[in-house]
Amino acid sequence: MSETLSELRPVRVWDLPTRLFHWTLALAVVGLVITGKIGGNALVWHMRIGLTVLALLVFRLLWGLVGGHWSRFARFVYAPATTLRYLRGEHRDGDHFEVGHNPLGAFSVFAMLGILVVQVSTGLFADDEIATTGPLNRFVDTATGLAATSWHKGPGQWIIIGLVLLHVGAIIVYRLRGTSLVAPMWRGDKLLPASVPPSQDSLRQRVLALVLFACCAALSIGIARLGG
Repeated sequence: MSETLSELRPVRVWDLPTRLFHWTLALAVVGLVITGKIGGNALVWHMRIGLTVLALLVFRLLWGLVGGHWSRFARFVYAPATTLRYLRGEHRDGDHFEVGHNPLGAFSVFAMLGILVVQVSTGLFADDEIATTGPLNRFVDTATGLAATSWHKGPGQWIIIGLVLLHVGAIIVYRLRGTSLVAPMWRGDKLLPASVPPSQDSLRQRVLALVLFACCAALSIGIARLGG
């Protein structure tokens, strides 16, 4: 970015729904790891948080289609050639790698969303053979339920922990290089050239997000009640 500081202006990159999703999901993942490790009575909260994550994930998938400009998946799904160009340090006009997610950041986002979808899905069918079963466990045979539990308690959780550590490590590396990834996700804005289009973050857009999340929460509650 060749513009001087005087030529930059605050641009809304992350709309409020995206920021709320991000920080709520971060807290929820920490809660899942803690309650999963404690076990016992904490598994009740583990399941509640898991169902919350389910609602959050469905919301993010929808928001990736209709959300703010830089929150849409279309803005950070990169072709292999574009990713290679980024890794070589070759930028072209219109790349906007410095605005939303760059190719490596995009890979991290999709990896995290993907593994969380798998982890939540296996949790819905899991059976610890003690006192806790997922709400959809009764719809599968014993072998499938045990296989889901094995993944959920084994590789799945460790992959998530690994991705979280990589994410935190990337934040630290960028901060040491003089770039804060946390501040824009907290405030929503970045100092960018005036030519960069902002994300829509109007009251109407926020109401749309609220309605979408309410639908996602209702879906999650409905799935929970299937286990009753």
